[in-house]
Amino acid sequence: MSLIDTMRREAREAPESGIVAVANHGRGREGLIPLWAGEGDLPTPDFIATAAMDALRAGETFYTWQRGVPELRDALARYHHRHFGRHFVSEEFMVVGSGMQAIQLALQATAGAGDEVVYLSPAWPNFAAAAGIAGARPIPVVLDDTANGWALDTEKLAAAITPRTRAIFVNTPSNPTGWTADHATLKAILDLARSRGIWIIADEIYSLFHYGGGRAPSFYDIMDEDDRILFVNSFSKNWAMTGWRVGWLRVHPELQPMFENLIQYSTSGVAQFMQRGAAAALDHGDAFVAEQVARARKARDLVCRILAGTGRTRFTVPQGAFYLFFAIDGVADSRRAAFDIVDQANVALAPGTAFGTGGEAFLRLCFHRRLDQIEEAANRLADWIVKI
Repeated sequence: MSLIDTMRREAREAPESGIVAVANHGRGREGLIPLWAGEGDLPTPDFIATAAMDALRAGETFYTWQRGVPELRDALARYHHRHFGRHFVSEEFMVVGSGMQAIQLALQATAGAGDEVVYLSPAWPNFAAAAGIAGARPIPVVLDDTANGWALDTEKLAAAITPRTRAIFVNTPSNPTGWTADHATLKAILDLARSRGIWIIADEIYSLFHYGGGRAPSFYDIMDEDDRILFVNSFSKNWAMTGWRVGWLRVHPELQPMFENLIQYSTSGVAQFMQRGAAAALDHGDAFVAEQVARARKARDLVCRILAGTGRTRFTVPQGAFYLFFAIDGVADSRRAAFDIVDQANVALAPGTAFGTGGEAFLRLCFHRRLDQIEEAANRLADWIVKI
């Protein structure tokens, strides 16, 4: 028996990331334009980094509040009040070590061995993988790829729910499709969850990256205080902090002690000096976010125009997030195509196969970068497309 055979089955069977596979293939190539990952090209702004460095110099390097320092939790309440127009208190927020850990904690609290969690696909692969590692069974409900864009058939969602279902994972605006649920769709999902007595894990990390005017519709707009909704979020996208690995959970105050225990038995909290930087992001970063959204909109329009000009691509113009999820006529194996595009066009994309059922024929392009680089990448892709 090999060593790997002695490991837990769920760990052994955790899927390889299709995104990482392409990144490993292309990393280090001269002139490569890397559009595989879900991040922009700007470093963290100085006003955030300075706040963290000042705290580090002041000696804030000790154990701290496991729920998060009070100043950051207060800042989270203010941030949510500004953007979502309802009253929030600091007792609703838990600071965690990334949005990914927020998802893991939400799963630990709601589902385990023998349970099922439903999610909308194509989807960021980490949720389904995390559910499987936790021992739960992830159940995809495929968004419909219609002439009017991606859409959720709520009857399909209802049919996927069984007595074993413990939670529905909803990411809107969506990575990778850019699908953005309207209030009617959110209400239908919430009504379904209420009627079946199951939880919603709401990933609204791209809420401010919305191109329809203002932020995206949110469960915050329609929920009651006692609804079974766990919000998972991260500082990564809005404030160019992907490498910081700081996120948060919004939970009912009644659940705070339980989640504090889960944090204690995983990371025991986030470094205090990093939390100072996160608080600065919330209190002083709205203008930076607005600039990034405006920049991403221009990049979106540019890449859509160039790729549409080939006459051989199919996509829905994304209404949220910062990805273009597109198909190419005659290309069925997006994984093979992603490797070929690295080798032949020197552009790195994420294959749609990485995003599960419904994504196999697509490629994901992250357009959250400076315009000249996006234009060059789009032109290289267009040249490759018309030649194949």
